[in-house]
Amino acid sequence: MKSRMWFGALALAALCGCQSVQTTEGGAVGIERKQSMSPLVSSAQMDRSAAEAYAQVLSDARKKGQLDHDPAQVARVRAVANRLIPSTAAFRSDAPGWKWEINVITSQEVNAWCMPGGKIAVYTGLVDQLKLTDEELAAVMGHEIGHALREHGRERASEQMVQQLGATVLGIALGDAGAQLTQTILNVTLTLPHSRTQETEADRIGVELAARSGYDPRAAVSLWQKMGKLGGGKPPEWLSTHPSDQTRTRDVQSYAERVMPLYEGARSR
Repeated sequence: MKSRMWFGALALAALCGCQSVQTTEGGAVGIERKQSMSPLVSSAQMDRSAAEAYAQVLSDARKKGQLDHDPAQVARVRAVANRLIPSTAAFRSDAPGWKWEINVITSQEVNAWCMPGGKIAVYTGLVDQLKLTDEELAAVMGHEIGHALREHGRERASEQMVQQLGATVLGIALGDAGAQLTQTILNVTLTLPHSRTQETEADRIGVELAARSGYDPRAAVSLWQKMGKLGGGKPPEWLSTHPSDQTRTRDVQSYAERVMPLYEGARSR
């Protein structure tokens, strides 16, 4: 009985103790939303668990012969990422110093992601099926880096902890919190969708990162147009966690125009 009361008290403390956090500077695109984060998981914990989760994904790809199979393609993806990374300082002064890793996974899946702490994977299906230009590749990677800068993974993990609070608190009490967090990061990266708000924030950060890095931010428009054609028929926007293609295209077009002076400045250097 006492143990149940103790776990209940821990759960209540965790639920009531979520902190309001501003993870990034606003940048030219004006990202101002504060986020609710659980005190049960810190940024440092997320980075450690993300490194473990990333190693698992790479190990699996390596065993299947799918990791960094085409050296030229890997070099291209890394070159784009390495131009984007210094620009992350506009949103977080610590981000350029993260332990960044960039790898390419051979798969028909049209996908890319960036785990907490700068662990990036780009799937060949994305590059090949959409026939991405370097500018469009920068838009994709800038978007995914935006998720990491805003710590959307930590935000989603916090939401998951609140939803599954009893099991989470019990796991922490039993000492397997690290394993649980690693699995949570895999889930939120590979399976669970981002919210509309998170997607929009990542879109806007992505166009600014591209512009600051000398990539035309308007390529985000052609990117999402290609994604829309590839996706075929989709449900109405209100049935989806993601913005509709039309809404997303209008938004990135507007914000791309806003950051054009940054692009022009980067091109003139």
